[in-house]
Amino acid sequence: MSTIFVAGLTNIETTLRVAGFPLDYTPISFDFFGISSNVSAVGYNVAKALAGLGDEVRFASLIGADPLGDLVLGGLGAAGIPAAGVLRQLAQTAQSVVMFDPSGRRRITTDLKDIQDHAYPLELARAALAGSDLAVLCNINFARPLLGLARELGVPIATDLHTLGSLDDGYNRDWLEAATVIFQSHEGFAEPPHERAAAILARFPARIVVVGMGGQGSLLAERDRPVRYIPAAQVRPVVNTIGAGDAFFAAFVHFYAALGDPLAAIERASLFAAYKVGANGGAEGLLSQAAFAELWAERARSQ
Repeated sequence: MSTIFVAGLTNIETTLRVAGFPLDYTPISFDFFGISSNVSAVGYNVAKALAGLGDEVRFASLIGADPLGDLVLGGLGAAGIPAAGVLRQLAQTAQSVVMFDPSGRRRITTDLKDIQDHAYPLELARAALAGSDLAVLCNINFARPLLGLARELGVPIATDLHTLGSLDDGYNRDWLEAATVIFQSHEGFAEPPHERAAAILARFPARIVVVGMGGQGSLLAERDRPVRYIPAAQVRPVVNTIGAGDAFFAAFVHFYAALGDPLAAIERASLFAAYKVGANGGAEGLLSQAAFAELWAERARSQ
C-alpha cells in the first residue's frame, strides 16, 4: 500500500444517454433509466480508484455549502475516501453534464462555479503531503500553489493535463515545470504522439510521459529509454468512455508507486481502464484490488 496525496476537482455529474451525435431537435423525450447523477470529476475519480486499489488516499478538494455538497460527502464515505481534506468553501458545488451515445462517444459540459477563484489552505496541504509517497496534483487553480509545496517536501508529482494543445500554454506551464509524471490525451495536439512526448522530455524535468490514444492504446516515453506503444485492452463492451482517462491515470499511479516499473504499471492500467468503460459514469466501473488481481490473473492464463 502506498500513501498518495490527491488534489483535484469534485463535482456532481449527470449523464444523459442519447441516440447519437449530432443531436436531432425534439422538445421532449423519454428514456427510462437514461439519466443518472453521481459524484465524479477527475480528483474524486482518481481518489476513488486509488482507495479501491488499496492505497491510503489523502484527498484535497473544494465543494459547496449546498445540498450537492452533502451528496459529495456521502459519496466520499461510500468510496472509503477520508473527507477531512474536502472543504466546503464554495457557495455552490461544481457540476457537469455528459451526453453519451451507444458507441461510447460523449459530449461533456462542466460548470466549475467559482472554484477557480479559491485557494486551498497551504498548512492543511502541508500536513497531508508530509509522508506521502506521491502527489497527484490535478490542473485546477487551487492545486497550483501545492506544486511548490510538494517539491519543497520532496514528494514526486504526477499530473494529467488532458487535452493540452501547446507546450507554451500559460495555464498549464506550472504543472509542466513541476511534474515527474505527465499524462495527456492525443486529442489535444496535432503532432505525432512520440514527437509530443519527446518535446516534453526535452523542455521540462518530467521523467515519464504517457500519451493516451483511446482505442489505439497509449504511448510510454521515459527519459533515456526508447518509446514504447501499449495496445488498448478489451474486456467488455464499451458503454461510456467518460472517466476512462482518469481510471487509466489512477491505475498507473497506483502500480508505479507499488512496483516502480512504468511498463508494468501502464500494462496494468490499460486493463483497469478497459474494464472501466463498460460502466456508465466517470466514477463507476472501478475495480477493487482483489477484483483487478483476479482479472489480471485471468488475462495471464488466457495468453
